[in-house]
Amino acid sequence: MNTLLFRLFLLALLASTTLLSACKDDKEDPTPDEDNEQITTLIYTLTPAGGGTPVTVQYRDLDGDGGTAPTIGTLTLAPNTTYTGTLELKDETKTPAENTTAEIQEKAEEHLFFYEPSGTNLTVTRTDKDKNNLEIGLTTRAVTGAANATGTTGTLKITLRHQPGSKNGTFTPGSTDVEVNFPTVVR
Repeated sequence: MNTLLFRLFLLALLASTTLLSACKDDKEDPTPDEDNEQITTLIYTLTPAGGGTPVTVQYRDLDGDGGTAPTIGTLTLAPNTTYTGTLELKDETKTPAENTTAEIQEKAEEHLFFYEPSGTNLTVTRTDKDKNNLEIGLTTRAVTGAANATGTTGTLKITLRHQPGSKNGTFTPGSTDVEVNFPTVVR
């Protein structure tokens, strides 16, 4: 009889251990955070290669999707000019504001910027690379051609793709952290 009681005791102990381990707090075993970056502000600064006054354009959306519309500046560039470009990104929902640029640089192998001019005489080339020798796009070379026809305004779309574990130099893998269409004119 003692053996039967002992076996029942072991069985009950085993069942309670399994039940208790299934109820443990998930915070004890964190999984990597692959969430998109929170970006409320994107600042693109273009400095003429031969010297001169830098041109800065800014996107700012403090309340995220919905709510108040973002403020988006217009990018006005000189014709036939080469610029060195830098991006600065922030999360201004935090106090103090978080420098998202540093986080993107730290995880460069998970991020890729795309620059798509439309309706304006502008080409943009990424000039920085991650540890896998794939482009990032935090720094660029922008070259303008002739002035836009009679003051027409095109756009420069800047998109940041978050591509953890799948970055291959193309737009397809991952998801979008931020996408901005800046009105752009060359005159």
